[in-house]
Amino acid sequence: MTATIDPDPTSVRGEIANRLSVRGLGMTYGAGATAREVIRDLSFHVAPSEFVCIVGPSGIGKTTLLRCLSGLLPPTAGSAMLDGRRIDGPPQEMGLVFQDYTRSLMPWLSVERNVMLPLRGSRIPRSERFRRVAAALAEVGLAEVAKKYPWQLSGGMQQRAAIARAIAYQPEILLMDEPFASLDAQTRFDLEDLLLRLRSELGVTVLFVTHDIDEAVYLADRVVVLGGSPSSVVEVVDVPLAHPRDQITTRAQPTFAELRTKVLTQIRH
Repeated sequence: MTATIDPDPTSVRGEIANRLSVRGLGMTYGAGATAREVIRDLSFHVAPSEFVCIVGPSGIGKTTLLRCLSGLLPPTAGSAMLDGRRIDGPPQEMGLVFQDYTRSLMPWLSVERNVMLPLRGSRIPRSERFRRVAAALAEVGLAEVAKKYPWQLSGGMQQRAAIARAIAYQPEILLMDEPFASLDAQTRFDLEDLLLRLRSELGVTVLFVTHDIDEAVYLADRVVVLGGSPSSVVEVVDVPLAHPRDQITTRAQPTFAELRTKVLTQIRH
């Protein structure tokens, strides 16, 4: 990982209290009269094994923020930290899952070979690579289609393959940019539950961008609400819903409705 050590005020007795720390982050595209400031003085943190959702209006800079956190785009102000180290390149500990799975999967490679892509060129033995891929496909329910090609699968199955690829890489932190936005409601519910199960089993830290407020409340331990122009953090909403969560009973709880209303109110106003 490309990173430089930087003192982290969230440290406790020399131990890092947060996996991710965003401090006064800003992003401006262009310069001079054509400059466009997208993000200004944005700060929040993500604790180990925590599931944090980021919500906000379209065009608020959520994808830009994720690119800064993944080391793909350097911020023009402030910093993003991983375990107290400044992120200035893609960290090895991170896996990424994007919304447009049709462009992230290679149509000329089988599902199995697509999932193996992040492991190619590594020093991991060939047998271990195949073991990881088989285990990841089994986790997402795609073991029986390993030899098929992406174009032979439904949209939901393709997105499962994209998630399996991230799992096979065994990231400690998973960044997800609206990964379920283009899927039908039932497939989306299934993948939400799959993600919560994998988070519980693997202990991975998740930062999840979504436009869907119900989805954010259902998945998250905390919801970070962005607003303004340029955008910044409007509020961080704790989600005290019990685990395991259920698509019917959890969403029927009065607390769920209250949290949904609270987040929506922040976004609207």
